[in-house]
Amino acid sequence: MTGARFALRQAVYTNKAFWRNPASAFFTFAFPLMFLVIFTTLFGNSEVRVGGEMISTSTFYIPSMATFSVISACYTNIAISATFARDEGILKRTRGTPMPGWSYLLGRILHAVLVALILVGIVAAFGSLVYDAQLPGGGDLLRFAASLLVGSAAFAALGLAITCIVPNADAAPAIINASILPLLFVSDVFIPLQDPPAWIDWVGKAFPVRPFAAAMQAAFLGTPFSWTDLLVVAAWGIGGVVIASLFFRWEPNR
Repeated sequence: MTGARFALRQAVYTNKAFWRNPASAFFTFAFPLMFLVIFTTLFGNSEVRVGGEMISTSTFYIPSMATFSVISACYTNIAISATFARDEGILKRTRGTPMPGWSYLLGRILHAVLVALILVGIVAAFGSLVYDAQLPGGGDLLRFAASLLVGSAAFAALGLAITCIVPNADAAPAIINASILPLLFVSDVFIPLQDPPAWIDWVGKAFPVRPFAAAMQAAFLGTPFSWTDLLVVAAWGIGGVVIASLFFRWEPNR
């Protein structure tokens, strides 16, 4: 069996295991919708400037929560689940099977990307039905799809890379959430930034969350789209692949 077929079978197995844990699956899909409803309820009557255009805050939050969905599925979830699998000895046992290590990791990434795609579809459909948001079409839809795929792959790679500095499963949620939550606040995801302080603007531009959010928002809203944003996200993803290939650990610390 080729490595690619191993990866596909691992993705199918991971997907079945995911859906057989209804509580985990429910909250994975509920969080983005819950944040979308809360934020649009709090700020829905105001307007924000995005790409030189004034739009309602409820419209702003649809691509923003799509961005959060991708990061949650492809970074947070994959990093925490891989750390727990390592501590439980699952990764070590997997290395003892004929399946190549890269096939196992690719299978988990494929599952995470599938969950992200479903999440984004649910958020977009909810926004269209409840908030009457216009869904992207034509060239904007292609740009949105490109942003979605590049962002999913990059944050999945970064999710595996961050596990290299997580000592054990007990520390995983704290370290992984601490590495991403502040960036979501300074990167136009949770809060629309209008003339932020210079240092917050600098921090947001230095990491991949803001360019990914900017690409998703521009493609969804039809505002000016910059391919440079996707190049920055892709560069971070390549860095994640390099770090994970060099330092990813298959065995728990003893």
